[in-house]
Amino acid sequence: MITENGRPLNVPQLLARTPSMGWSHDPNRINPVPSSSCPRAGREPSPWLALSGLSLCMLMAALDTSITNVALPTMTQAFGVSFQSVQWVVLAYLLIITTLIVSVGRLGDMIGRGRLILTGLLVFTVASAACGAAPTLWLLVAARAAQGVGAAVMMSLSLAFVGAVVSREKIGSAIGLLGTMSAAGTAIGPSLGGVLIAASGWRAIFFVNPPLALLALVLVFRSLPTDIRNPGTDRPGFDLRGTLLLALTLGAYALAMTIGHGRFGAVNFGLLVTAVVGIALFRLDEKSAASPLIQLTMLGDHVVSSGLAMSTLVSTVMMSTLVVGPFYLSHALGLGSARVGLLMSVGPIVVALTGVPAGRIVDRVGSGRLTYLGLLTMLMGATLLAVLPSSIGVPGYLMPIIVITFGYGLFQTTNNTAVMKEAHPDQRGVISGLLSLSRNLGLITGASVMGAVFALASGTSEVAIARPNEVATGMRTTFGVAAVLLGLALIVARRPRDRAAHQPIQYRHLRSRALSGQSRSP
Repeated sequence: MITENGRPLNVPQLLARTPSMGWSHDPNRINPVPSSSCPRAGREPSPWLALSGLSLCMLMAALDTSITNVALPTMTQAFGVSFQSVQWVVLAYLLIITTLIVSVGRLGDMIGRGRLILTGLLVFTVASAACGAAPTLWLLVAARAAQGVGAAVMMSLSLAFVGAVVSREKIGSAIGLLGTMSAAGTAIGPSLGGVLIAASGWRAIFFVNPPLALLALVLVFRSLPTDIRNPGTDRPGFDLRGTLLLALTLGAYALAMTIGHGRFGAVNFGLLVTAVVGIALFRLDEKSAASPLIQLTMLGDHVVSSGLAMSTLVSTVMMSTLVVGPFYLSHALGLGSARVGLLMSVGPIVVALTGVPAGRIVDRVGSGRLTYLGLLTMLMGATLLAVLPSSIGVPGYLMPIIVITFGYGLFQTTNNTAVMKEAHPDQRGVISGLLSLSRNLGLITGASVMGAVFALASGTSEVAIARPNEVATGMRTTFGVAAVLLGLALIVARRPRDRAAHQPIQYRHLRSRALSGQSRSP
């Protein structure tokens, strides 16, 4: 029951008081309105400057995921350590992002997304410089963990800010642009890393970040809307216990899926059990928390729950292309490293080229049918890879990959737009974090599970020494499983997604109850 001065408020009264929190109720605009007390009050935020800053945030976070992989062999020699040890340079970054991305989204909802994203950019800048200057491997790993903190803030809040800087009719285009920049970062990472390492050594891949981060910081500071808070309202408490439980749960799951190098042993099983127990404890904590990290009622919303489930399934499939592709191209088709690298960059380029046009189409026709189209396109590509013989050669691999990645670019834009349009301003940070988390969990699961399927179908635990026909069989089997996962995503997509497209999640059940109460009143 929501009250004012001891009297209960009905929904019309509640919504009437919402503008006092600094949010416009013009149906064509959902961005915050600066109050006269704000430092940048009276100045309309520049959407394109703001999107430029947010795009740089997405670019850098994705770039530092892919650019580091090519430096691992060089780091192994530079520090005189094993490959297993140097892999923690990549794992530390991914683990921190996965465990914190929902929590920082919620924190942004509470204390203000503007000041938090500026803090995240500063942390990312300093941590990048520390990575480049690290004298030992474990100091580098620690700096990468700090860099992951900044990246988690940048990834979570960039998507959350979209509804605050553009009109509702342009949300799809803006989300498509952010998706394009993320895919571009993934695509150019390996090639840019190779050039920098050849010219200046492995430290250069980290020193390239501070200038970009400082530029993003200036753009964000000058263009994003100012954080607004009504002085008469109390700030909700932060669910520290829930945050720790979720972080431990996600960390246990991520480690269970990554350590062991494809072999699922007792340690992996123990971590997986820990994750299952952790999620059960987290649900109990959220039900009793005064200010929960995640409102569990949000997950009962069809648009949000189906969007998160589909994102996880689709990301699992996409990781299959990254895990299986290099082995198939090099071992089954006999291509050299240069051609393998060139062909592996085609998929991210297709995704990058798809994002903005897909966003514009979503803004015009809606997301429902385009979600189906994206999934069906991916299913067609996966099926082709599962049935086409390797005798067709490179075209038999490349054309289905283009089909899959085109479908993925379309799906990612439409799904993210559908979910973020549903989010009330007070929940955009946590929902954006959940979307990013679902993608990361899918990638982690895909690397482990689909990699295991590939190895099992190839008939050997050491795929690197498998015969070409065994690798081809493993590839076809893996994408057969991927087609099944996409079929499950299509089933999930059949759930209703558009029936309440214009009612924010946080107030939808309140409005329904108010209307039903009015219909029963005399």
